[in-house]
Amino acid sequence: MEAAILTAALGAVIGAILAATGAGGGILAVPMLVFGLHLDVAQAAPMGLIAVGMSAVVGAGLGLRDGIVRYRAAALIGVLGMAMAPFGVALAGWLPNPPLMAAFALVLALNAWRTLRKAGTVAPCAEPPPCVLHPQRGRLLWTRPCARALAAIGALSGLLSGLLGVGGGFVIVPALRRYTDLPARSILATSLAVIALVSAGAIAAAASRGRVDWGMALPFALGAVAAMLAGRRFVAAAPPARLQRLFALVSMAAAVLMPWRVFTGAA
Repeated sequence: MEAAILTAALGAVIGAILAATGAGGGILAVPMLVFGLHLDVAQAAPMGLIAVGMSAVVGAGLGLRDGIVRYRAAALIGVLGMAMAPFGVALAGWLPNPPLMAAFALVLALNAWRTLRKAGTVAPCAEPPPCVLHPQRGRLLWTRPCARALAAIGALSGLLSGLLGVGGGFVIVPALRRYTDLPARSILATSLAVIALVSAGAIAAAASRGRVDWGMALPFALGAVAAMLAGRRFVAAAPPARLQRLFALVSMAAAVLMPWRVFTGAA
């Protein structure tokens, strides 16, 4: 009982981070499980994906209700992500924990550095992106460059989701900002729809290999969903740039501490 309460509490922290920072906040789910429950990356990744995936389903459902999910783009990215996720899961099972921990720390550090660099700024766009909205219909115009860009986003996010259990939001959101002209709310809602699909593929692959501890995964996921829904009301008034900087600093600290646990024999 105490273990379930602790697991749900850790999930609630991730839910609060997701509410405050958006889809990319799920990258901290695995470090939370590594430090809080003393799991290795291969054990923590499926649990993190379940929490992020369930939260993404809720967020995507709200986006569909509001009509801001670009569902055809989400379907293309998500299907390719689902196809690549099993390869990431297989690779995670083959690699020992220290290289996985180092890879995750590198991803965390790069994401933190990018977040700090861009927090509170809007990058100028020199030329139209490959994917642009139709001026009257409000839907993406499908071209070969657009399809190639979205396919690449799906393949990369799926591989990383299966390998590291990161959901892929930290890849999908910046990529949609770069390769589309979607408004911010639509980017977030579409990315959540993709994460829900990609997470489902990675979770299924992990479950088929017997790598999901449902007794810990479900309390963690339910805690995350509850906190995300509750936190949406409280974070709306907070300055986004300040939240992003705080998220980046926490990510950087986790990036330093995760390999430290390996090299000192604590993991």
